[in-house]
Amino acid sequence: MTFKVYFQPDNTKRPVRENTQSIYVEAESEAEALLMVEHNTNYNIEYVEELDEKALEYEKKNPNFEITKF
Repeated sequence: MTFKVYFQPDNTKRPVRENTQSIYVEAESEAEALLMVEHNTNYNIEYVEELDEKALEYEKKNPNFEITKF
């Protein structure tokens, strides 16, 4: 499954909506995706969203779409 993980790049600062970024990861569950990002980054994770087929196809149209591998 593909998940879109929304995060703040610096976990030492107060979250600001305009600074929210996202990455895409492949994982078996939402919990696994969350742990994968937590253990490999210093991001302040806001939300993990599972992408269904239609949402994934839409996201793939973005020229910057890339699955993050850890």
